[in-house]
Amino acid sequence: MELNEIRNQIDSVDDQLLKLFLERMDLAEEVAAYKSEHTLPILNKERERAVLAKVTENSGDKERYAYHLFSTLFELARSRQAELLCAPTKVEAQVNASLAAGSEVFPQTGLVACQGVEGANSQAACDRIVPRGNIVYVKSFEAVFAAVESGLCKFGVLPIENSSNGSVRAVYDLLQRKHFSIVRSTRLCIRHELLALPGVKAEDITEIYSHEQAIGQCSKFLNGLGGVHVIPCDNTATAAKMVAESGNRHAAAISSHVCAELYGLSPLNDNIQDSDNNYTRFICITKDPAIYAGANRISLIIACDNKPGALYDILSKLAALGINMTKLESCPVTGRNFEFIFFLELEASVQEPGVLPMLEELERSCQSFQFLGSYAEI
Repeated sequence: MELNEIRNQIDSVDDQLLKLFLERMDLAEEVAAYKSEHTLPILNKERERAVLAKVTENSGDKERYAYHLFSTLFELARSRQAELLCAPTKVEAQVNASLAAGSEVFPQTGLVACQGVEGANSQAACDRIVPRGNIVYVKSFEAVFAAVESGLCKFGVLPIENSSNGSVRAVYDLLQRKHFSIVRSTRLCIRHELLALPGVKAEDITEIYSHEQAIGQCSKFLNGLGGVHVIPCDNTATAAKMVAESGNRHAAAISSHVCAELYGLSPLNDNIQDSDNNYTRFICITKDPAIYAGANRISLIIACDNKPGALYDILSKLAALGINMTKLESCPVTGRNFEFIFFLELEASVQEPGVLPMLEELERSCQSFQFLGSYAEI
């Protein structure tokens, strides 16, 4: 048989599949009406297991493909029934309020809280996200949240992850506890230099200061040094300022070229990061939720039942809508054995068809569900 003939037959089968799929979805709507009338839950796991057992038994060597197909059909049917039946959810109210609070243009001015001092990478992120903003420098990530929570600042900018050294877990922990909203994000290419007082030589250095993330991003360089004490501090810019003000000719800082110029230091080595592809993502948080025009990312924190297939059930909801997941990270729940929460980032807009119903279904089906925001990355 020629290829065109095979494709014609496939087209014919696809037409039949589409007709049967739409018929199945219509029947699912009738089931929804019956369940509503008789106060029955949407999910009937026993029924789904029975159908899947029959499908796998009758599918021969294609049973795993058939299993996935019918699992997806169940997911789509449940999503449609949830749209028709369920009461308003917290995430629906939050999304609608956020859309109403947003605007066509992201604010270009306002007070912005930032951890560190002048020259910090967070300051560069602030300048990119809120170009004409006034920056308020604070000592810690928690102080950034406190400044926004108190109303001192409208926005807070924080690092969330690095391409070489992973997530900034302290920020994720604060997002979970504080219930703030993400309204913007950006990523910066980070270049680390070893800085010291003018005239100091590399062999004079006995101690190096920097932020723990920067230390991790330069681990190969640091591991090659002997007899040097590496000391974590609050921020890379803080480290440079400390070395400059100390007058200590045996101290150096891992910081940026901007900080070298800002604090009068000289580079002993201008390329010490492990990878040239070294990027840090920063997020902008607010106390009052808002979704601005162009938002195409969604961040969530969820917890699911500690049982086989629980995470798959969640991911299948995304797959059924063709939503790309750009981040999935687990974090142990403090005080509980082998229980985890998950941080998710999705490439999707809450205004796309099916996305808000999917979020509502996640809220209903997960042990805990936290919508962190929908935003654009610039």
